[in-house]
This record gives sequence, C-alpha cells and structure tokens, in this order.
Amino acid sequence: MGSSSATSLGFLLVTINSAMAIHRSRGDAVATILVIALYSSLVLLLRCLRRFEAAPPGSAAKDRARVGVWLATALATAMFSCVPLMPGLMAAAVWLIVR
Repeated sequence: MGSSSATSLGFLLVTINSAMAIHRSRGDAVATILVIALYSSLVLLLRCLRRFEAAPPGSAAKDRARVGVWLATALATAMFSCVPLMPGLMAAAVWLIVR
C-alpha cells in the first residue's frame, strides 16, 4: 500500500469516525459543532501539508504553507484543550503543552 493509499484510507476512517460521532451526539449541539470544527481543522491541515510538500524549497509558497500548517495545528490543539469532557489529568497535560 503506497503513501497516498494509506493517507486516503486514514482520511476515510477519520471521516467515518466523525460522521459516527455526529450521529451519536444528536441533540447535543456543542458536541456536534466541536466534531465539525475539529474535522474542518484536520482538512485544513492536510491541505496545507499537501501544499507544503508540493512547493519548491525556499519559495514563498512553501513559507505560506508552513504558516498554514502551524495555524491549523495550533487551532486543533486549542480546540482539543478546551474539550469539557476530557478527563482532568489529560486536560491538564494538554493545557500545559498549549501554554
């Protein structure tokens, strides 16, 4: 299985998992919004990573893609650290990493 096949399979699994999470959280708007926001940040991260890898070394496009990767990663980390259902010790560890 090649790299793009593994990436596609992983993305498909995350998509299915996100759809199942949305289905399970029917009636809980906050949980649904969180799943959609996290999924969207993952899509943004993967798009920025693809642009980063495709850009020629030392180009402005590579620098812009690097900023996009950093921002998408920071966004996802911040959202994970704000999850109210996260166990206390795990939430503290993520909070310390983010700060």
